[in-house]
Amino acid sequence: MTLTHNPCVLVIESDENLANQLSSDLKEIGYEPILASNTTSGLQHSRDRQPALIVVDRMLAGESGISLCKNLRISGVCAPVLMLMARDTVDDRVACLEAGADDYFLKPYRSENFMNLVRLYLKQDVDTSEQLRFGDLILDLATRRAINNGRAIDLTMKEFELLKYLMEHPREVLTREQILENVWGYEFMGESNVIEVYIRYLRLKIEDETQKRLIQTVRGVGYVLRES
Repeated sequence: MTLTHNPCVLVIESDENLANQLSSDLKEIGYEPILASNTTSGLQHSRDRQPALIVVDRMLAGESGISLCKNLRISGVCAPVLMLMARDTVDDRVACLEAGADDYFLKPYRSENFMNLVRLYLKQDVDTSEQLRFGDLILDLATRRAINNGRAIDLTMKEFELLKYLMEHPREVLTREQILENVWGYEFMGESNVIEVYIRYLRLKIEDETQKRLIQTVRGVGYVLRES
């Protein structure tokens, strides 16, 4: 499969062999890899090249992939971030997501799993020309930006997908299972609080102190987008 514009994917990996394997797999499915071996060059490439997706190893030869991911978000990078991790505990997953990563994949590295994840995050929408509206909140599907009371809001990939799903079902109580299935697309382990993490992110971005809460918690069930 070869993509027309060959979107670039930034790989921040200090293990040269693993970086080369990731690079080879990305080329195989039609993407242009950009390699960085440390946090400094990774941040620089993210600004200069504006990659479509960023891959970060949590362990970067003495540096922290978690800190790097936070710095990417602080600097305004909204591209999807996938984090490569050695462990899969609840604490590890939460730390990864709270740092601003959209998803993770595990060591030992498996090419097929990685390539499927990349395809999932870089799939192209057939029609992105429309907008979703809920009161003063607008979600532009072309730019993947939210606009609230005229204020433009940048969203990460998963923040966008979550808000889009909520706005496609206004005033409808959505269970955690429905949200996991439709936003993450696979079983994300029942004990994970990934939904709560991203609901908190969205509330901080789209709500202000003068407004009523738009994304409301329905205890024991899930969440609903409604005015009051």
